[in-house]
Amino acid sequence: MRSRYTAYLLGRYDYLRRSWHPDTRPEPGALGGTQPTWISLEIVDTEAGNPDDDEGMVDFIASYRSGGKGKQLHEQSRFVRVDSEWRYLDGRCEVRDIGRNDLCPCGSGRKFKRCCGGS
Repeated sequence: MRSRYTAYLLGRYDYLRRSWHPDTRPEPGALGGTQPTWISLEIVDTEAGNPDDDEGMVDFIASYRSGGKGKQLHEQSRFVRVDSEWRYLDGRCEVRDIGRNDLCPCGSGRKFKRCCGGS
């Protein structure tokens, strides 16, 4: 999961496509577009995904700024092993706004509007 977050952060859509399960992988050119400013990744929980498992789940919150607003993507992602490598299969997600007076998700301890939410 961390490598996929980093790929989104760096705009490495080639890696994202390669790390996607072939049955759910988007078509070439379907990724990209407006790139948000990623702020942080918090892994909330994991299930399975150990060396002896063929499936796993990662529950995470990715915070970002887009269009001058802070957002948090909370997703439970499913991964499966294909040819001994983990592939992203699918996920359930919710997006919520980060309030201007909420603590900044970057961990600074400051309000979002005075930290990563500043223009």
